[in-house]
Amino acid sequence: MRYPRRVSDPRKDLEAATRRYRKTASDHEKARDETIAAVLAALREGVTPVEVERLSPFTGAYIRRMARENGIPPAAPGPKRS
Repeated sequence: MRYPRRVSDPRKDLEAATRRYRKTASDHEKARDETIAAVLAALREGVTPVEVERLSPFTGAYIRRMARENGIPPAAPGPKRS
């Protein structure tokens, strides 16, 4: 029986996929660390948490947690400027 194209070895395919996964995982981790640093810098410069949430991939709860863990005081209560 002839195949119209070469049949790949599933082990080689799995090894290649694993290499790609590990490469992109390290790239993703680096990008995540850079984004966290940018979020914290924005909060320190006075960008509101709501705007940081809108501009970042993180939820408001996670942004507040990062801020607390890094000594950034919470936003003052009351209406916020737009």
